[in-house]
Amino acid sequence: MGLRLLSVQPRQGWRWVTQGVRLWWRHPLAFSGLLALFLLAVTLIMVLVPWVGGIIGLCMVPLLSLGFMVASRSALQGGPVHALQLVEGLRHPQSQQLRAQLLICLAYGVTTMMVIALADLVDGGLFEDFQRALSRTGPDGKADPQLMPILLNPMLYAGMAVRLGLTSLLSIPFWHAPALVHWGGQTAMQALFSSTLALWRTRAAFALYMVGWITVVVSVAVLLTILATLVGMPRIVVGLTMPIALPLTAAFYVSLWFSFVDTFGTPDPVTTA
Repeated sequence: MGLRLLSVQPRQGWRWVTQGVRLWWRHPLAFSGLLALFLLAVTLIMVLVPWVGGIIGLCMVPLLSLGFMVASRSALQGGPVHALQLVEGLRHPQSQQLRAQLLICLAYGVTTMMVIALADLVDGGLFEDFQRALSRTGPDGKADPQLMPILLNPMLYAGMAVRLGLTSLLSIPFWHAPALVHWGGQTAMQALFSSTLALWRTRAAFALYMVGWITVVVSVAVLLTILATLVGMPRIVVGLTMPIALPLTAAFYVSLWFSFVDTFGTPDPVTTA
């Protein structure tokens, strides 16, 4: 069936969260491994190609979202979740759709780099200093003494506001764009416009969707902090951040398939080369 913009009730936003978590729970290792493989690939690219590796990694993010949609659809149909699904968007038999997918990736990478550069200009590099100070400890084992002056600098929060605000705006045209190129056969510009229109039409559901995911993340963080306090090991929170963040992020990417299907309908399968 062809893709069409459907009417979405606000309550469906929360359903996307629960559906994503439930499907991830059916294949936790496969979906978490898929995300870990992507992160490993990006890290290797940044190491092997130091000058442009960062922007290449950013350009690959649209392929990650599409890859998880493909994997989620496969899992729902009883099929496998595997690494080649991460590059499914580049295996399309139609050359015009391959070009459109590459344009989507390039546009995302370049515009994201522009956002990062603007935010660095606003905060004068304080965000990077904050990240370095956060990962270090002083000689007494406590937090880096440079951390507090950075936290008290208002320019840090100005830069964070720029990052958060512009990144949120940037995500709107790219949210559904890779899937609309892959399954809808749209050009890059058509997909960016359709994604923007779709998120505007379904803004109430997406607002609840984002609130739902924020609630999940905050709840997990609070429970982890309480547990660490009860056992008298506050540093365990830092040690468990990545092991917990990875599956949570994977579950979020799994939920993208449900937001797409409820917005545009179930697409016809694509036969790859």
